[in-house]
Amino acid sequence: MIDRLTENLLRRAFEPLVRQGQLDVVLPWGRELRFGDGGEPRARIRFADRRALWALLRDPDLNFGEMFMQERLVVEQGTVYDVLELVLRGAREVPVPASVRMLDAWRMRLRPFLQNNLRGRSRANVAHHYDLDDRLYQLFLDPERQYSCAYFERGDETLEQAQQAKMRHIAAKLLVVPGQRVLDIGCGWGGLSRYLAEVAGAGHVTGVTLSTEQLAGARQRAAASSCAAQLEYRLQDYRDIDPAKDGRFDRIVSVGMFEHVGTQFHDAFFRQCRELLSDDGVMLLHFIGNSDVPDFNNPWIERYIFPGGHIPSMSEFTPAIERAGLVICDIEVLRLHYARTLRIWRERFLARRAEARALYDERFCRMWEFYLSMSETAFRYQDIAIFQIQLARRQEAVPLTRDYIGQRETQLREREQALSRY
Repeated sequence: MIDRLTENLLRRAFEPLVRQGQLDVVLPWGRELRFGDGGEPRARIRFADRRALWALLRDPDLNFGEMFMQERLVVEQGTVYDVLELVLRGAREVPVPASVRMLDAWRMRLRPFLQNNLRGRSRANVAHHYDLDDRLYQLFLDPERQYSCAYFERGDETLEQAQQAKMRHIAAKLLVVPGQRVLDIGCGWGGLSRYLAEVAGAGHVTGVTLSTEQLAGARQRAAASSCAAQLEYRLQDYRDIDPAKDGRFDRIVSVGMFEHVGTQFHDAFFRQCRELLSDDGVMLLHFIGNSDVPDFNNPWIERYIFPGGHIPSMSEFTPAIERAGLVICDIEVLRLHYARTLRIWRERFLARRAEARALYDERFCRMWEFYLSMSETAFRYQDIAIFQIQLARRQEAVPLTRDYIGQRETQLREREQALSRY
C-alpha cells in the first residue's frame, strides 16, 4: 500500500514536469516508471532506498543534490545535467505544490539569519568555497582564473577568448583613463585588475579579497606582470576600506562579489562605494541577479557551495542604490552567457575528474558535478541572469549614448594585440 502511494506521489511530481524527452525512474522495490514523450534527452535514475525517495519528495530543492552526493540517487543513463534539464526546463509552467510553497515561505523567513554577513561570517563563507585547493580551479578555469561569467560576442568563442572579451567589455564601460586609480572589490586571482593596468592603462589598481588563496595567487601573478608597481592586493573587507586613508578612486569595479553581500548589507555596500568614488568617478557592478520576484538562496547551494549567498532581484538592490545617492547610468542583462560558461567549466571538470578525486574524494566530485550542472540549468531554464550595473555620483560622468562602449572595445583590442601576453 505504501509503495503504491509512493508511486502515485512520484507520478504527480514528475508527470507535469517531464513533457519532452524521457526520464526513467527505478524504484527501490524494482518497479520502473517512465515519464516524457520518448524524445531527447533521455536519462535513467535509480533510488537506492525508500528513505532517499521520500527525502526527494519531501524537499527536492535540498535533497536531490544530497541524494546524488550520497549515491542514494544513482544516474544510470545520461548525466545528472540531463536529469535536471528534463525536470527544470518546463518547471516555470507547473504550479508549485502547497507543501513546497509552505517550505518556501519558511525559507524566506530564514533569509535574514542566513545572510547575516558580518565581517567574521563573511570571511568564513568566502573560505568555505574560495580557499579550496588552488589546483582544483586549475582543472577548469582559464589561465587568468576568471571565476565569473564570460562574454560571448559571437557564441562560438573558446573560454579564453570569451573571458578576455568580458574583461574588455567591463574595461570599456569603466571608461578607464591612463593614470587613474581603480578599486577592484572582490578581485579574485587578479586577472581583471591586471588587465586594467596592463591594457587599459590604469595608474594604480587596488584589489581586495577575503580569500587567502586568491590573495596569494593575485600577488604571485602581479609580481610577474609588466605593471607590478601599479598593482596592490589586500586581504580586506570592503567595509574596512577607509576613504580618509586610501583616498577616493576614479573607478570602482566589482565582479562576482555582490552575491555574497546579503540584502541586509546592500545599503552599507552602496554607501561605502559612494564614499570611495570620486565626484566624476564611474563604477561597474557585475553579478548574478534574479529576473523574477525576490527569492531565497537555493538550500543545497547554501549548505554546500555558497553559504550566506544571495541572488538579488532588481527590486531588492535598486532602492539601496537610490538611498546611497548613486546614479544608475546603464544596465545590461547578460542572459545565456553564464550558461555557456558553465557548460565549458562542467565539461572541463568532468574531463579531469580523476584529478579532482585525487585532491579530494568521490563525494566531492559528485558535489561539484551537481553544482556546475544545477547552475547551468538555472541560467538556461530559470529566471537567473548576469546584471551589469554602471553607477556614478553624477550623471554627466559617462557619455550620452552607448556608442563609446564599442569604440573603446576596439581600442582595447588593438592594445591587446600589441601585448604578447594577450
